[in-house]
Amino acid sequence: MTLKDALIGQTVKVVKLQCEGKLKRRIMDMGITKDVEITVRKVAPLGDPIELTVRGYELSIRKTEAEAIEVEA
Repeated sequence: MTLKDALIGQTVKVVKLQCEGKLKRRIMDMGITKDVEITVRKVAPLGDPIELTVRGYELSIRKTEAEAIEVEA
């Protein structure tokens, strides 16, 4: 399952980043790395962006970025 599929209020754990290059570096720079827990806080009405809590701070990411993050519940 990807982060895009997670429900509002759900806490998930990152298993793997399914991307390479600049996108992978950008996601890792935001603090999203393997074994990190992420809580989905809000999703915009059209599904983009998604607001998350990662490592104690709030972060918004695009749907396309969320599709590149494989998670487990």
